[in-house]
Amino acid sequence: MKRREFIALLGSATVIRPLGARAERPLERILYFTYSAGYRHDVIPLSKAILTQLGRNADVFEVTATEDTSEFSAENLKRFAAVMFYTTGELPMSGAQKTALLNFVRSGGGFLGVHSATDTFYTWPDYLDLVGGYFNGHPWHQAVTIEVADPDDPLVTFLGSSLQIEDEIYQISDFDYRGSHVLLRLDQDSVDLSKSGVHQRFYGWPLAWTRFYGQGRVFYTALGHEASVWQDARYQRILTNAILWSMRRSP
Repeated sequence: MKRREFIALLGSATVIRPLGARAERPLERILYFTYSAGYRHDVIPLSKAILTQLGRNADVFEVTATEDTSEFSAENLKRFAAVMFYTTGELPMSGAQKTALLNFVRSGGGFLGVHSATDTFYTWPDYLDLVGGYFNGHPWHQAVTIEVADPDDPLVTFLGSSLQIEDEIYQISDFDYRGSHVLLRLDQDSVDLSKSGVHQRFYGWPLAWTRFYGQGRVFYTALGHEASVWQDARYQRILTNAILWSMRRSP
């Protein structure tokens, strides 16, 4: 082969190789943890299927659903870009597994909590520092109006200023309002505040927020009890945007 032909061949290879590398880029992995130590939500199987489809649609991430606490080791979590909880109660995680989760997020991993993720680990203060608040009752299970607290945030900007949805509406106690950026909030004019069990707080009823934990990004939404919510294209887009954001991708 002549020297000129050899140089031309090398040049063409350098053009082809990056294109092939992009096409074969592996998907990011999301660990979806659905262990129920308390109340178990009927929608969990549907949520797994929908999250799996959202990953396929985005062509950026894939979802691994589990209820096996042994997944929470420092070595295993290196395989994932983010962890998502749809959980209840005091989960049977060891001290080492809890530490692995916190270190994963602190070092830049994403954490997402859905609905009853705030009804989890009441006796573990570090979890409160991670998620930002605790479930404190659901006096309303009805159609409500939800205010978009920050219409300029890319996770929810497509919603406009408000939306109507029917779901089980959580109240949040111990809310870290200083360290959390509220995205969605209940419009209190759309519910009966005189109902038994209603707790009025100065920060109202936040229903979705973002926060940071070390170098990690955290998202939580209180919505997601009803199957109809999971099947709602708006909710699916919020979750997709949140997953991408948690992985430092553009929503």
